[in-house]
Amino acid sequence: MTELLARDVEAVHRALDAGGDEVQVSLSRETAELLARVVDARARGQQVLLTRGHAEVTPSEAAELLGMSRPQVRKLMDQGVLDFRMVGAHHRIRVSSIRAFLDAERPRRRAALEDLAGLQNELGLAE
Repeated sequence: MTELLARDVEAVHRALDAGGDEVQVSLSRETAELLARVVDARARGQQVLLTRGHAEVTPSEAAELLGMSRPQVRKLMDQGVLDFRMVGAHHRIRVSSIRAFLDAERPRRRAALEDLAGLQNELGLAE
C-alpha cells in the first residue's frame, strides 16, 4: 500500500502544480477510498484528525474525540482501558489507544443498539 500511496501523492502534487480551480488525477482505489472517507466525514460536519503514529492528546481532547465527558475519559484511564503517560503533572493519551478503544467498543455498541431496536419493536414504539 505504501508504494501506491507514494505514487498517488506524486500524481496529486503534479496535478496541483498545474494550477487552475479544478484538478484531474488518477488514483488507486485504496487512495480514492481513503479520500472519500475523509471528504464524507467533513461533509457530515465531523472533524477529521490526522496524526502521526505516536501522537498524544490531553484528556479533554480525548473526550472530544470520543464524544464523552472528560470525567468519563479519566474513569477509562483509571480502569486501564485508555493507556496514558504523565508529562509532569499532566496526562497524555496516545491517539492509537483511543483508536483501539473505539475498535473494541464498536461490536458492543452495535449489539446494544440491536437490543434496543428489538425492545422498541416489542413495545410497539418503532414505526
